[in-house]
Amino acid sequence: MADRVRTYPGTRKPTPHQGHGKRNCVKVLERLSAYLDDELSGVICKEIRAHLGDCPNCEVFLDSLRQTVQLCRHRPSPPLSQDDRANLRRQILKAAATA
Repeated sequence: MADRVRTYPGTRKPTPHQGHGKRNCVKVLERLSAYLDDELSGVICKEIRAHLGDCPNCEVFLDSLRQTVQLCRHRPSPPLSQDDRANLRRQILKAAATA
């Protein structure tokens, strides 16, 4: 999978790592958007930071997500209802899980 991850200037290339099962990474990846938006409790944020410190692949994904958020902030977007946002988030997570 590391071969398929696109890296951007200023981001690290993913590397194999030990100590994290795929399930742990998926759990963190599912929460990264809420983590960036400061929507999680302090305990969960601490767990995510600990995971990121030990998981280069998730750190690369977080860097990419931050850059994507920055790019999107500079583009006008139509307002979405809470239901639309929830549906969109579910669809993205579903697509990411099957990729």
